[in-house]
Amino acid sequence: MGFYDKHILPHLINCACGLPAMMGQRAKLIPLATGRVIELGIGTGLNLPFYDAKKVSAIIGVDPAVGMHKKARQRAEQTSISVETVALELEQIAAEDDSFDTAVSTFTLCTIPDAIAALHEVRRVLKPGGELLFCEHGKSPDAGVYAWQQRIQPFWKPLAGGCHLDRDIPAIIEQGGFRIVEMEKRYLKGPKPMTYVFRGRAVAV
Repeated sequence: MGFYDKHILPHLINCACGLPAMMGQRAKLIPLATGRVIELGIGTGLNLPFYDAKKVSAIIGVDPAVGMHKKARQRAEQTSISVETVALELEQIAAEDDSFDTAVSTFTLCTIPDAIAALHEVRRVLKPGGELLFCEHGKSPDAGVYAWQQRIQPFWKPLAGGCHLDRDIPAIIEQGGFRIVEMEKRYLKGPKPMTYVFRGRAVAV
């Protein structure tokens, strides 16, 4: 991990992913979590203030970017919920089968190299009937915007920690072993190539 990825990128991502429009999406999604939660890509812990301590017993946050774990642990000190951060290695989650009630993924599937493999792992560790709550940016349905996503992508990816602007999020979720039961699609405030967002709920199939 170079100096940029270790010392600069975590602050940039924390700022970008903490913009009001994105925080508004988190505020709508995260309170739906219940029981024992696994958060895929906990990052700097921006979701932590939105969990309902009356409904959530524990949060395990997995993320390959260990440089962000320190900030997440600092935010965890502000909640009464038990929070643990662990590294995600090669899209493999170090947890037993059927051990979580809810999985959460926010602005994460764009970055994981093999997002489908990671979702198969999420499906493995979810209890029967458990839900995946997701809010992700990705491929725009507008041809002109999608063309710009593809043009920008080669320059964007190394600057944004491996982020892909043009991933087909619903298709990835379905290929990861889930069925989407509720989803809202819309542009958030900001440049359209970066702000087409999918927010919803899915269950394992």
